[in-house]
Amino acid sequence: MKKYLFILFCCAFVTAQSQTYQPDHVNAKAIAMYEKAMQQLSDGMIKDAVPFLLRSVALDSNYLDAYLSLAGVYGELKNYSKSVEWYEKVKSKDSNYFKIYNLPYSINLAGLGRFEEALNAVNIFLSIPNISERSLKSASYRKRCFEFAVDYKSKHPVSDYAFAPVNMGDSINSEKSEYYPSVTFDDSLLVFTKRGEGFREDFMQSTLRNGVFSKATLINGDINNEPSKGAITVSSDGDWLIFAGNFHRGYGDFDLYISYATPQGWSEPENLGPNINSGYWDSSPCLSPDNRVLYFSSNRPGGIGGKDLYMSNRLANGKWGPAINMGPFINTIGDETAPYMHADNQSFYFTSDGLPGYGGTDLFICRRDANGDFSKPENLGYPINTIENEGSICISSNGLTAYYASDRADTRGGLDLYTFSLREDIRPHKTLFVKGKVFDAKTNKGLPCAVELIDNSNNKALMRIQTDELGKYYIPLPSGKDYTFTVNRKGYLFYSELYELSKKQSDSTYQKDIRLQPVELNTITAFKNIQFQTNSYQLLPVSLIELDKLLQVLNDNPAVKIQINGHTDNTGKESDNLTLSTRRAKSVVDYLVGKGIDIKRLSFKGYGSSKPLADNVSEEGRSKNRRTEFEITGL
Repeated sequence: MKKYLFILFCCAFVTAQSQTYQPDHVNAKAIAMYEKAMQQLSDGMIKDAVPFLLRSVALDSNYLDAYLSLAGVYGELKNYSKSVEWYEKVKSKDSNYFKIYNLPYSINLAGLGRFEEALNAVNIFLSIPNISERSLKSASYRKRCFEFAVDYKSKHPVSDYAFAPVNMGDSINSEKSEYYPSVTFDDSLLVFTKRGEGFREDFMQSTLRNGVFSKATLINGDINNEPSKGAITVSSDGDWLIFAGNFHRGYGDFDLYISYATPQGWSEPENLGPNINSGYWDSSPCLSPDNRVLYFSSNRPGGIGGKDLYMSNRLANGKWGPAINMGPFINTIGDETAPYMHADNQSFYFTSDGLPGYGGTDLFICRRDANGDFSKPENLGYPINTIENEGSICISSNGLTAYYASDRADTRGGLDLYTFSLREDIRPHKTLFVKGKVFDAKTNKGLPCAVELIDNSNNKALMRIQTDELGKYYIPLPSGKDYTFTVNRKGYLFYSELYELSKKQSDSTYQKDIRLQPVELNTITAFKNIQFQTNSYQLLPVSLIELDKLLQVLNDNPAVKIQINGHTDNTGKESDNLTLSTRRAKSVVDYLVGKGIDIKRLSFKGYGSSKPLADNVSEEGRSKNRRTEFEITGL
């Protein structure tokens, strides 16, 4: 028997002395209707019990057990308002007889979001003497949930946010259950799991056309051959599918597999191997938007609770590193599942039944900082979270629209996929995307290496991205900021360039290819962002980004000797310009010496305005002429 009816029928162990209700005096025909309703319930026909119960109370308006059963049935059907209505009819007729039913009554009040009243009702139930240990445990759990809800509401005042999930319609949903939605960064491709016959599950896809999702079809290729599957996720660029399958060739219960997009369709699934999979349940996969980190859930031994969240970093050779438990800050003694990292690569969502919440599994968010550390998980709040079990979620790249599965009143059958507008305080950051290739400037051959992104507003590293084996990279970035892209690779000069993205449009993709110059004698490279105070040789803090990269080149190549060259435009006296350019070049040398570089490897020279790169007529030309360079003078 399910939870509401279970609570209803199992409260009888508490003895209540009624003052007005007399069960022995109930109309016989009303009892007959009631018994027919009980037969429907025992056969699992919950909705079919309602007409018999309504007939029963019509035959005897004082048959309170029929009232209570109606309240329990409506609660089971998630018609919380009807449930509360029937409970309150009993309460008005005989408050003493009703007292033991304050627990299921409180749950249905909470289902309506009336948490203060629910807390009051459960406290009344807990005041009853001699209730069983089982009921005490259940009521105490609900009390903690209601107290959390009341506290959350006090800290998050009601705004104009309206939670209004919209069924995605017949193109997506069917009489079967649909769940585990996942979308690409531009929302052009939606993939999800659909329940089939028996234990079969199928992977479906739908494409966005003129703002409308097309009729969902089976994902082509070998990916749907095996019947026993589970959660699925698509990479942000739409090139990979990672999913859970219970195949005979796996390591354990459910394993994670990957399939690649090819001109012929999706490739034959490949097991992700022992670094990811175990002899236990491994499922709920999610990729970071740069495809560098895989998040998933597993119940393998050595975890903190039942199902824990794990992560694995993709190595430079394309292989996945060992799975790492995400730790007690996120995982609890309960179950954590359905991880989802948004396209901003910072906003991380997941479900948990071990963190404080409203009951069952709730959805949570935490934010990842530049060091890779996650903030304390935050409950998404009511009415996104309810007293029921909430499932997986994914969010459009613009952070406004969420996709999730639910069995609401307008479901086509079982779980359907819905969309809703996400509340502002739990939205991910606005995001844009940069993709490109790092390659040898002479051979054009792709170079696997690390691309580091510096946030120019604070000169701190925002993220470090490892390119693939062909030198390709794909980076999501919070919009509204300017960044410095830096690359270091042994045998090559460092690359550093300011990329002004603060005025670029969010939810768009920009191309940035990076040419690396091999370390060669007499090569001259201009710094892109070495800056000094006006008419001064005092380095500005932003200059340290590039200087530290040059420092790394010198440490990686101990035989290299360099000369720092200083240049100015033609404004002012040439003698002053020569002095200023020389002092500025010396400032760079002084910084490198201060960081441990042998002075014998360094020299400096000022050229004033004698070697312009452009005319000195326009400010643009003068800006190009004001530069600092380093020249390789020895190997």
